[in-house]
Amino acid sequence: MLQRHDLLRVKPGGWPAALAASPGFQDLEYGPRRLVAGWAERGWPVIARRPAADDGEAGLAVGLPLPPAYGKLRLALSIPADLVAETVAAVPLSAAAGSAPAGWRPQVERLIALGERLALQPILFGALLWQRLTGLPYLRLGSDIDLIWPRPTATALPDLLETLDRLDTAGPVRLDGEIALSAGSGVNWRELRQEFRRPGGAVLVKSMDGADIRCVHTLFA
Repeated sequence: MLQRHDLLRVKPGGWPAALAASPGFQDLEYGPRRLVAGWAERGWPVIARRPAADDGEAGLAVGLPLPPAYGKLRLALSIPADLVAETVAAVPLSAAAGSAPAGWRPQVERLIALGERLALQPILFGALLWQRLTGLPYLRLGSDIDLIWPRPTATALPDLLETLDRLDTAGPVRLDGEIALSAGSGVNWRELRQEFRRPGGAVLVKSMDGADIRCVHTLFA
């Protein structure tokens, strides 16, 4: 069963049919359309997304984000399961440090060190991930570093949240992303930090099934 942010590589032979069934593809201009048409052939993955009401039950709900030069659109597709060639391993931040702009690297190195200290390896999503996977220019002025942190222990959680806040404040890049929970669900780290010490604090937890409000202290009990 797919979880949020799972990466999948699609069989090139089935890609044209998957695109033909997508109204979004038909609406693309020539440049983006040509890029997307060759996506699977280049071995670039798609990403699992939350199914929409009009996706039906026959296919897997996936997304394909385009870089800013192509309109920064996100194409929503529904593909048959038998078109999936393989899953693609999540990309840890440490593996993509070389893809980050030089000015980001001190901050990236501190994030990697934080993960090593707490035995938590953050993985990428967002612009830096797609630039690493495709080589296309996804990063631009104002891009964030989007990370998913594995669920920490209750004792490590305050350290993680406060250190992320310090590194975010120090910059130069805004840190975005989630703390992973169970079964692919996650909570935004900023919201969690804000609510963590508040009596009765509650946060929005996102999953493939939707989103719901939960008490903070039930998440890490």
